Amino acid sequence: MSASEPAGEFGLIAWIRERSKAGGRVALGIGDDCASIRFTPGAEVLVTTDMLMDGRHFLLGEATPEQVGYKSLAVNLSDIAAMAGVPVAAFVAVALPRGSAVEVAQGLHAGMAPLAEAFGVTLAGGDTNAWDGPLVVTVTLLGETTPRGAIRRSGAQPGDAVLVTGSLGGSLLGRHLAPKPRVTEALALAEVASIHALIDISDGLASDLGHILEESGNLGATLDAASIPIHDDAREASRLDGRPALDHALNDGEDFELCLTVAPDEANRLLADPPQGVTLFWVGVIDADADAGLRLRRTDGFISNLRAGGFDHLAGAGES
Repeated sequence: MSASEPAGEFGLIAWIRERSKAGGRVALGIGDDCASIRFTPGAEVLVTTDMLMDGRHFLLGEATPEQVGYKSLAVNLSDIAAMAGVPVAAFVAVALPRGSAVEVAQGLHAGMAPLAEAFGVTLAGGDTNAWDGPLVVTVTLLGETTPRGAIRRSGAQPGDAVLVTGSLGGSLLGRHLAPKPRVTEALALAEVASIHALIDISDGLASDLGHILEESGNLGATLDAASIPIHDDAREASRLDGRPALDHALNDGEDFELCLTVAPDEANRLLADPPQGVTLFWVGVIDADADAGLRLRRTDGFISNLRAGGFDHLAGAGES
């Protein structure tokens, strides 16, 4: 152990506390039984949590603790972005591998701290454990709504345009470890447009648009294959595994771009004059016919049913 390495659980907590000062809306952070947070009067509190596990969401050794820490906070920030909210404070609970607990914990903090600072988030508490199992990181992020309120998945309307904020697919080639939470973009879009429904693309465009359709009253949607922005990583993944690049773009997930629906005239206006720093692609239309489900218009004009193939945490669970 180096002279600067914290000793034991309480030494590690003290090390983290020294680097995670309370301030702003966090009146009391690490060091007491609870944190104390000042939320804006009249705002709704947004709460999201994600658990990331070694062997399921990352492979420690191939990914550094810094990368894991960054991703653990970034995916929660993406959830706040998906409701056009403002992130405030994060709480981090970890089960550290016993043999390298302090080193891994310091790496996790090093990955989270710059991202937290960039988005005005205070690391305000959590829990630290070590065990003989793999690394598990759970981040709970608190945010708040703006005066416009939270934008939900459930507001899509027939005829709406379906837009996305970036290229999709192939994230598992490495991009999934460095997602870019679209918090700023969501707030900018909500400021200038009436967004009917909003979600972040974590499980794949087809799956996440399906969530919008279900929550909005079992609507349908038609995606336009020629309009879907395909990431270069999706094309490389296609070269490696033989699956079409479009299939990667529709189903790989962990892109953490935004998918939103707006009225067609709003879509045309946003595409002609998007907020600074925001990229948009019109990829489809919401249909009134729920029985049609999710469909894909191919480049030859043929329309076929589209089955979502995004990531399912419980796939195979309980199957014999």
